[in-house]
Amino acid sequence: MEQYQIWQYRTETHSLTLGKAETSTLGDNEILVRNKAIGINPVDWKFIKTNPLNWPNGHVPGVDGAGVIVGTGSNVDTSLIGRRVAYHGSLIRHGSFAECIVLNAERVMLLPDNLSFELAAALPCPMLTAWQAFEKIPLTRQREVLIVGFGAVNNLLSQILVNAGYVVDVVSVSLSEARANKLGVRQVYREQSQVSTKYFAIFDAISGENAARLVSLLKANGHIVCIQDRIPKPIDPPFTRTISYHEIALGALHDYGDNEDWHALMQNGEVLLERISKNSVEVSVPVVFKFEQMSDALEHSELTKIKTVITFS
Repeated sequence: MEQYQIWQYRTETHSLTLGKAETSTLGDNEILVRNKAIGINPVDWKFIKTNPLNWPNGHVPGVDGAGVIVGTGSNVDTSLIGRRVAYHGSLIRHGSFAECIVLNAERVMLLPDNLSFELAAALPCPMLTAWQAFEKIPLTRQREVLIVGFGAVNNLLSQILVNAGYVVDVVSVSLSEARANKLGVRQVYREQSQVSTKYFAIFDAISGENAARLVSLLKANGHIVCIQDRIPKPIDPPFTRTISYHEIALGALHDYGDNEDWHALMQNGEVLLERISKNSVEVSVPVVFKFEQMSDALEHSELTKIKTVITFS
């Protein structure tokens, strides 16, 4: 058995300590990935602080990473060994904060040769969430949509929508006019109260409460897409404007998605990774910390809201 380093959760202190684990026998449809880079997302430091899933002592957090396949289960093609992959893992299984991780073979994305592990590890959660949000609305062109909030998810979502032919406006205090023009965004509102246009769809990344306030800005048969939280009850009376309400929960796909769901998501993820590798989709370069600096990296992610990744010496 080969030993490898892991960051283990401590329930009494809501913190992580460095430990070791041993590689185990893989399930028939599993692979072993040796991580080259680990992505840090807000869900990581939030769950470490609050432990809503009641992780036991020794649980390995982390959902995003990129690395090389070094082992395969009996039902997995051994030709995959050596392939470069990125992934989004489940919060209830041992995660990416480790030198190695066991994954379902159908839940990884093959990487373009020229995409670095550091950038690839920063992408799965925001990229796949953005794609899920995009897929919630009917595919049409030249319809006006509004994005509220502009973090990593909506940066990608705005480009996906523009590329698909939508007219995109954004509510953001941080998005500059120059960057908006470069991304193809039509208009930037600095305050939500400034918006008066009616939209085909609105994507809210603030909260369910905030999304509820935006429903009045939708056209008939419009769509409200909640990337954070959800709207618990319809705002309009029934059989009036017939608004469609959507929620996004990437992590829930691990519990409720089937192989067909995952195959489709991973295929679309690979297409986006290819576009990113060719610079046709613009993403921010993450800040890099070493594996031994996990605590500093988590703090940096929380305080700056800048995409942060871990690499190995």
